[in-house]
Amino acid sequence: MIVPAARFDLVVRGGTVVRADRSLAADVAIADGRIVTVEPGIPVAAARSSIDATGLLVLPGIVDVHTHTRIASDEEPDRFFQDTRAAAFGGTTTLLAFDNPGTGISDEVAGSAVAAAHEWLDRTRGDAAIDVGLSAVLTAQQDDPVAELPALADLGVASGKCFLVYDFGVDEARLSALLRASVDAGLLIEVHGEDREMLDAGIEAQLAVGQDGPLGHALSRPPACEASGTRRAIAAAVAARAPVYLVHVSCGSATDEIARARRAGHRVYGETCPHYLSLDESRYTLPRAEAMCAVISPPLRDSSERDRMWRAVRDGELDIIATDHVPDRRSREKQDLGQAFPDVSNGAPGVETLLAVAYGVGVAGGRVSVERLVDLLSTTPARLFGIPAKGAVEPGRDADLVLFDPAARRTIRQVDLHHTSDFTPYEGLEVDGVVRQVLSRGRVIAKDGAWLGDRGHGRYVPRVLD
Repeated sequence: MIVPAARFDLVVRGGTVVRADRSLAADVAIADGRIVTVEPGIPVAAARSSIDATGLLVLPGIVDVHTHTRIASDEEPDRFFQDTRAAAFGGTTTLLAFDNPGTGISDEVAGSAVAAAHEWLDRTRGDAAIDVGLSAVLTAQQDDPVAELPALADLGVASGKCFLVYDFGVDEARLSALLRASVDAGLLIEVHGEDREMLDAGIEAQLAVGQDGPLGHALSRPPACEASGTRRAIAAAVAARAPVYLVHVSCGSATDEIARARRAGHRVYGETCPHYLSLDESRYTLPRAEAMCAVISPPLRDSSERDRMWRAVRDGELDIIATDHVPDRRSREKQDLGQAFPDVSNGAPGVETLLAVAYGVGVAGGRVSVERLVDLLSTTPARLFGIPAKGAVEPGRDADLVLFDPAARRTIRQVDLHHTSDFTPYEGLEVDGVVRQVLSRGRVIAKDGAWLGDRGHGRYVPRVLD
C-alpha cells in the first residue's frame, strides 16, 4: 500500500481495536478529529505523529447517557467542568446530563421545559471538558411539557425523562400524553419506573415502625415497587405506540417486564448501573454515616439481583450501562443530621468509575465479553440517543478513543479521583484494567493520570433520533 507522506494527523498503532461485534489487531488513523481508516500496518511516515498502543485495548470513548452533573454556580463555579474532566479521566468522552432543579437550574424556569433547556445551554456553554448533550426533565410543575416537545427537539434535545414518583413526578395521564407526543416530536421518553402508591405506602410503613434510617429506605422500595412502575410505564408506551426507555433497572422482576414486552415486539429499552452490578444491600447495615452514602433509588438489592443484572446485560435483556451520576457529598448533601430517610438526598457519584467497575467486575470477572461491554457502554448508547459520530472505532466517527491496559490492576480510592464528590461507593474495590490515554476528537486529553485537556474543549452535541 502506497500512502502519501503525512496523510494523517495521528496514528494509534499496535493495539487491539474492540468493536461491538469483534476485536481486531489494527492501527487507527486520524485526521481532522475523525477516524479515517482502521487497518493493520499503516506506515509510520503516513502520519505526523503516532501513539504506541502495543498491549492495549483501543476502545471507543464511553458514552454515559445518564448523569445529574451539576452546572456551575456562583458558590461552585468549577463543578460542571470538574465532573466532565473526571469523566474523561475514566474514559468517558461524551455524556448526557439532565436539567432538573437538583442540578442547579433556577426556580424561574421550573414551569417550562424549553426555558430550562435554554438556561442549561447558556450556563454550560464553554464549560465542558468533553462533549455533552442534554436530556430534558419533564415534570408535573411544568405548565405544558407535551406541547414543548417539538421545541426541545429543535434544540437537539432528543430525550426527556419522567419520574413516576416524588412531588415533581408526572401522573400516568401526563406520561401517556408525553409518550403519544414523543412519536411525532422525535424524542425518546425515559422513565424512572417505580410505583407511587406502593412507594408511599412503603415509606409510611417503615416510618411507622421506627425504621427511619437508610435500611428503611431500602425496605420501602422493594423489587415489586419497581416492577409495578416498570409495567405501568410499558403499558402506557404500548398504548401510545411509542418507544420507552427504563432508567436504572435494579432487579430481575423489572427486567422481566422489559423482556416480556420486547418479545411481544414493542420498542422497550432498559439500562442498569454499575452500582447494581457491583454492590448489594449489605451497605444499609453499615454505620449510619456510611449507609447514607448508599441511599440510591432504586436501592441496592440482594446479591442474587446483582447476578441477575449481569445475566440481563450479557444476554441482551438490557441495553445500556450508565452511571446515574449524582455528585453528592457526605459533607453536604448526605451529611448525617439525624434526618429520616425520605429527607436524605438520593444518589451517588460514578461518572469517573464507569469503565473501571464495568470492566473490572464484568469482563475481568468473566461475566461479559469485552465486545459486549463496548456495545453496552458506547455503541448502543450512541445509537439509541442519536449520537452517530460516537460509539465505535470506525471510519467516519469522531476519534474518541480510550487506550486501556487490561493487564494492569488498580484499587479504586476516593483520594485518586477527580470528581466533585468527597466519596466513592467503590472505595477499596480492586479491579483489573487501567485507562492509559483518552482521546477526544483526536486530541489526547488525559494520559497516565495527567490532565492534558482544556476547559471548553467539549462541545454541545445536538441530537436527532433515527
